[in-house]
Order: sequence, then structure tokens, then C-alpha cells
Amino acid sequence: EEEATTVARFMSGLNLEIRDQVELLPYRDLNDLVQLCVRVEQQILRKSSSKRESSHSRSLKKDYMEEEKSFEKKIISEPSKELAKNKDKNKDKDIITPLSSTKTTDIKCFKCLGRGHVASQCPTKKVVILRGHDTYSSQEETTTTYSSERELLMLRRILHNQPSGTLSQRENIFHTRCNVLNNVCSLIVDSGSWCNCCSTRLVNKLSLITMSHPQPYHLQWLNKDGDIVINQVKVNFSIGKYEDQALCDIVPMEACHILLGRPWQFKKKTIHNGFTNEITFTRKEKKFVIYPLSPQQVVED
Repeated sequence: EEEATTVARFMSGLNLEIRDQVELLPYRDLNDLVQLCVRVEQQILRKSSSKRESSHSRSLKKDYMEEEKSFEKKIISEPSKELAKNKDKNKDKDIITPLSSTKTTDIKCFKCLGRGHVASQCPTKKVVILRGHDTYSSQEETTTTYSSERELLMLRRILHNQPSGTLSQRENIFHTRCNVLNNVCSLIVDSGSWCNCCSTRLVNKLSLITMSHPQPYHLQWLNKDGDIVINQVKVNFSIGKYEDQALCDIVPMEACHILLGRPWQFKKKTIHNGFTNEITFTRKEKKFVIYPLSPQQVVED
């Protein structure tokens, strides 16, 4: 038997209400026609059930209103002794009202699988973005924070130092005096400097012999004026009984004549006392302790 004949026989055997709706819908073969008939039948059943429920709820509401009116009349006419009995009856009647509300608990959301609401009113909304093989979910979002990319502010006392009557070394870096070719010079030990430095003024005044720097570099100051360091000098200096020689880069600086940085501290294996600001190291099996200048002496220099 041809499929067209089978479809015609199948349509003639359908319910009139189902056939009227199926004839308005497109289908390709007998299988599509069967699926359409099943869906149309389910729609008709849902509509009929909703009509029955609505008519039932209206009848319940009507009966409840009539009973409420009759109850109010009894309260007015009957004596107060029967009031307690009527309240018990009223409680029994109130049990009927949650019927409509219990219906909502049967509703199940297909998104969150919760009850009491439909998917369009789901309070738990989830956004999913698919990109290649990666999945991004808003419920699993993590916040990543990064360091600020703004200007770094620095505060440093420059060209001026307020005199202090205290001997505390709390706010002082290590200042001392040394001898270079029988001349008294100021000296600073600072672990924040990655190189040993000698001032241009000291080199010119004492006519020290300089040499070319093997790796010239650009020197950047706080005022953004730059100089290129191209020369070095070997400085022989002494602090009391301690005598030493340091290879220094020649830079234009005003803070001191000689600045001993990390290279000198690393070579001497120095130990710095943060409270007394003293520097201790050992040379040729002899222990040396260098004491700093007082704040007043630093101001005088």
C-alpha cells in the first residue's frame, strides 16, 4: 500500500477536533503526522483539564462566599455561647483555601529543577558563554585583581635636614667621615645603592686618576635629569685604623663624597645594627666596628 493511501486512511480515522488542527500543520511523511497528532491531542487534554480546574475553583469560591455570608448572619443572630463552635467550623472551612496555593508547589522549573516557579521567573539565572572548547559560567566567576599601573610616589629628604637635639639614629642612614689623601671627606654606607659611587667634585679637587667604565650606563635622578656614567676611580680611604680601597663610579652628587653600596657590603660581609646604626665586619681576622655620626654632626657636614 502506498504511503499516501495510508496517510488518508489514518486521517479519516482521527477525532474530528484533532483532524481539524492537524490539517493546518505541515508534515512530510506518516511518522511526522503521527507526532503531530500526539502533540495536538496533548494540547487538547491540557486545555480541557485547565477548564475543569478553573470551573472547580470558581465553584469552590462561590460555595465559600455563600457559607461565609451565612456564617456572618449566624454570628449576629445566635447567642455568644455558640460562637466557639462556629469558630471551629470556620477553621475547617479555611482548610479549603490552600488548595489553589498547593498547586504552585507542583510546578517544577526545568532550569534550576526547583519547585514553585516557572523557568521564565527563575531567581537563579545562569549565563554560559561557549568559545571553542572553553566554557565560562557566571556562577563560577572569579575576580582577579592586578597591581596598579600608576606613578610611584617617593618621599625623600633632599638638600635640607632639620637639626635635632636627640642622639637617636632612628631616622638616619649611616654617615661617617674618612680620610682621602689627608683630606677629610664625608662617607655614606647605603644598602639601597647597587654600586659604589664617588662625587665628581672630589675627583676634580684631588686630581684622582680615572679610568673608562667597562659598561657605561644612564643615571636617572628624581628630577628626571639624566647623566651618563662613563668613568670610574679607585679611591684609597681610611676610617681610623681601618684602611681600604674601593672601585667607585664617578657621579655628580651632593649628599656625600663617597657612597659605599652593596658591592662593598657584599665583599666585606658587613653586619648592620639597625638600632645603633653601627657597621661590623672582619678583615684579616681583625674585627672592626664603625660608628655613625650623630644627627647634629650630619647637619654640620
